[in-house]
Amino acid sequence: MSTAIINCIIVEDEPLAAERLKQYVLRIPFLHLRAVFNNGPDAMMYLKQHDAGLIFLDINLGEMTGIELLESINMAAQVVIITAYQEHALKGFELNVTDYLLKPYTFARFFQAAERVQQNALKTVARNDVKFIFIKTEYRLEKILLDEILYIEGMRDYRQIHLANKNIMTLQTFTELEQQIPPTAICRIHRSYMVSISKIDSIERDRVRIKDILIPISDTYKKQFMSIIDRANGA
Repeated sequence: MSTAIINCIIVEDEPLAAERLKQYVLRIPFLHLRAVFNNGPDAMMYLKQHDAGLIFLDINLGEMTGIELLESINMAAQVVIITAYQEHALKGFELNVTDYLLKPYTFARFFQAAERVQQNALKTVARNDVKFIFIKTEYRLEKILLDEILYIEGMRDYRQIHLANKNIMTLQTFTELEQQIPPTAICRIHRSYMVSISKIDSIERDRVRIKDILIPISDTYKKQFMSIIDRANGA
């Protein structure tokens, strides 16, 4: 199995904790440490100008908390939260973090978190190579080229896949579809919609236009969606 290098940064305001975390990172061959920050604003400026595959993020950072940092930037990086307070874990998972380390943590626990990050990265690489999927519809599996999908619409128990020349109904859930499709190709933007990034004609406030259809962007998915758009623009 591939062991691609994952570029990471550390955001930790306690010098001893930051040094310990740095030494742990250096012991893992597939992690490459790019920078260490002791405050949120500096980390935010770095992330606006550089890509990072992983952020080790302390919650308590003084003027800007780790949660506020996550909520203020658009990015595709995985995040491992570091905290002395277990109640922060729930908020972290609401923000779709990969793992959280509860201080004090051992190297074994740190390595477990790093392996989880690596597995997610490998799955993402494999999914990004997908050109087509098979969809369960009626009593058959139908092959669909991703390039032919315009958008996917939730309709009660069904998902309707809108293609250039026809529509297909399936009972597969959005979660199941998201596990098959790379988000950089077809992205969830609303609890009832996924859209093909390449088929978007325009983004108008909190809506996208595909042909003559306007599709809403909800706050829940806006951050991830705009991160993908920024990356497509080379931002």
